[in-house]
Amino acid sequence: MRTAVPPVACVGEPRLTAGFAEYGRLDLLAHEEVHGPIGPMEPAQLLQLAEGMQLKGKGGAGFPFARKLRAVLESCKRQDLAAVVVVNATEGEPASWKDKVLLTRAPHLILDGAALAAYALDADEIVIGVADDGVGRDSLMEALEERRMPVQTTIVTVPHRFISGEGGALVNGINGLPHIPPGTKKRSSDSGVSGLPTLLSNAETYAQLAVGARLGPYEYAALGTDDEPGTVLLTVTGAAGRPAVVECTAGMPLRDVLDLCEVPDVQGILMGGYHGKWITPEAAEKAEVSRKGLAAVGGTLGAGIIVPLGVDTCPLGEAAQVVRYLAGESAGQCGPCKMGLPDLARAVDLAVAGSQPADVVRAAAGEVKGRGACSHPDGTARFALSAIEVFTEDLRLHSTGDGCGRRVKGVMGLPGAPDANPQKLTLDWSRCDGHGLCAHVVPDFIRLDANGYPAFPATPVPTWLREGALKAVKVCPELALRLAKAE
Repeated sequence: MRTAVPPVACVGEPRLTAGFAEYGRLDLLAHEEVHGPIGPMEPAQLLQLAEGMQLKGKGGAGFPFARKLRAVLESCKRQDLAAVVVVNATEGEPASWKDKVLLTRAPHLILDGAALAAYALDADEIVIGVADDGVGRDSLMEALEERRMPVQTTIVTVPHRFISGEGGALVNGINGLPHIPPGTKKRSSDSGVSGLPTLLSNAETYAQLAVGARLGPYEYAALGTDDEPGTVLLTVTGAAGRPAVVECTAGMPLRDVLDLCEVPDVQGILMGGYHGKWITPEAAEKAEVSRKGLAAVGGTLGAGIIVPLGVDTCPLGEAAQVVRYLAGESAGQCGPCKMGLPDLARAVDLAVAGSQPADVVRAAAGEVKGRGACSHPDGTARFALSAIEVFTEDLRLHSTGDGCGRRVKGVMGLPGAPDANPQKLTLDWSRCDGHGLCAHVVPDFIRLDANGYPAFPATPVPTWLREGALKAVKVCPELALRLAKAE
């Protein structure tokens, strides 16, 4: 469980982090002194502001906020229903801390943005989703006690899992359903919380909206680029000598952020988090911190996560650990996740072992891309593919079967196992006679190789396949298969 919020730094003019140096956490009085007053806005005003700011979602997808707002307004009018405003502050991405920093140190900025949206939509309720890791909830509750919100505002706690932060999963959790993405894609702007039109956006997005409402679109655009005005919050971890949450001006050289966080020589840098992309050290020297700037060098801004990988660990081994984790974090309700992600994890593991070429990883990734009920298969495939493209020399060394000679240090910020009692299958080859019964019992996880013997990934058995794995163990006539605690 995460408890310690990392330090905060700023390159350039602070906006979201203004007042942090003086006050630490901004209570309501400090918040108003630093940021000044704010008043309600009518729908047309708020739309004009969001469009003028070119405000995009800060949770990873980068969807224009004005389009979300307009969609909810139109849906409310069409259905003659009230709206709900949802703040996604769950931050299920293990490597991300930016929303936690806002919750713990600038909660009133988040509440300001949510209140602006609720007033413009004439909403019935504001719901704020936070993770059950305990970080930020008390600060948020204290902030709510200090002020009056325009409508009823509640806090909903969700499991601190990777997929719990997906928008549809959060809506499901608020509605009392399992905290997983819905099995089919649907728009929360049409039917979200309690079946009502729902405006759902990330905590930083609402905080940026509150900053823009005070500055106006023109002053807000005094920082940043023409395409992406304003500032960006980044979480820098991994090999950084000074890990931190950094606020910087959009368009700033990535090298300035890396230097601030004392990042040493690296083999590659993961941009955007576990659903992001790796870039080379050479690309990092040319990159600018913006969606457009990072895309130009093969990266992505995503949720504002930067994980530099030092030269003292095995990069493909580190990537394989993440793919295994992501396979275990699946909701397990559609084929690309349920079957495809374990296959992808297996393919990456075998590439690291030098027993299969990179083409097998590409093929496994191709089987899941664009086919999932949510973005989890796409994001996992993107991560795996970029790893084999960036770490080509390491892949060549592993293809010989000897490996790169570096151990896997586990520096990617992976949390503990996704369930309290993770278990993995093991096989006693001295007993196995290749009956193949196990693969018939749980084909989602166990396959037969070219010689008819069982093959399965080294990842812990996903919770939704645990019962099937137990059955496979029981039907093995030679008692060769075991289900043991994963280390």
